[in-house]
Amino acid sequence: MGQFGALKGQEPGNKGRRFPPEPLTPDEVAAIIGECSLRSRTGIRNRALLTALYRSGLRISEALVLKPSDVDFRRHSFRVLHGKGDRATVRGFHPSADDALARWIDTRKGLGLRNGPYFCTLDGGPLSDRYVRNLLHRLAEEARVEKRVHPHGLRHTFADELRAAGVDVVTISKLPGHSSIAVTSRYLDHLTNDRAVAALAAVELPELTA
Repeated sequence: MGQFGALKGQEPGNKGRRFPPEPLTPDEVAAIIGECSLRSRTGIRNRALLTALYRSGLRISEALVLKPSDVDFRRHSFRVLHGKGDRATVRGFHPSADDALARWIDTRKGLGLRNGPYFCTLDGGPLSDRYVRNLLHRLAEEARVEKRVHPHGLRHTFADELRAAGVDVVTISKLPGHSSIAVTSRYLDHLTNDRAVAALAAVELPELTA
């Protein structure tokens, strides 16, 4: 039997296709996550999962293999034992994710779950990346967000918000676990002409003298 939400043996519909990144705005992310129920157990789980992706830059493959013991609220970090290249690493998450993550931990305990993946089905089974992709697509439609919304787009959004907050590119490179600064630069190379013009207007240049 395949993972929850997966169609065994079927390739993703977007395999082999590349799309330009479309970072979300804070309001768009809030609207999407806001479609997750605050009361239902699946809603609490989905809200925690999407918040983790948004506020840590984790890859979906990394998030879905986390164990409860990998979440460290004191250091605000995840222990990722099987990152890209099968490397073990520690990755941070922003303190604004604390509440959603803690609520899901409490919910898991209420379900009698102690082991297995941190983000799991209500009986403790694994989730699939297909389930998360379909979830994001549905939530984006419900929130009336017209951009192409997918798990990797939340990594782009995370990096984009860090840059807007003035975080240097070296730090941004480390936080989502990029292999090099060059990869981070590609992540951030999606300024539209309008955004570039707006940025120029805010720059203080030397006075032009005749």
